[in-house]
Amino acid sequence: MLDHIFLSVSDIDRSIAFYTAALTPLGIVNRLDYDGKNGPPGHPDLKGFGANGRVFFWLREGVVEGQAAHVGFVARDQHEVNAAYAAAMAAGATDNGAPGARLHYDPRYYAANVRDPDGYSLEFVYKSWQHGENDGN
Repeated sequence: MLDHIFLSVSDIDRSIAFYTAALTPLGIVNRLDYDGKNGPPGHPDLKGFGANGRVFFWLREGVVEGQAAHVGFVARDQHEVNAAYAAAMAAGATDNGAPGARLHYDPRYYAANVRDPDGYSLEFVYKSWQHGENDGN
């Protein structure tokens, strides 16, 4: 299980606004700013996002390699996938796959794909057998 991920972004304020809008429908609403001077020498400032007492998705200003990362965010149901996709698109995302079943993976795999303003590939995904209230069903 992953604990956290950092993404380097070209415009931190733009990215904070984008991710705040895109992740809110998924319940990822907790924000934390980390001042790099509190860490070891050279530690970057970080802008974190999380839920349920955990901050796990961090942004930092730096060199962008948009096609170097694909990040999948868990949705609790198909409605959350749709809402996150709509919010991301309204916040400036580029469509990379409208909401729907991803039959090439599994008939129960429901997702939407976008690219953020820096070109990172994002997926909002609901896997009923993994992410639903009745896991395993």
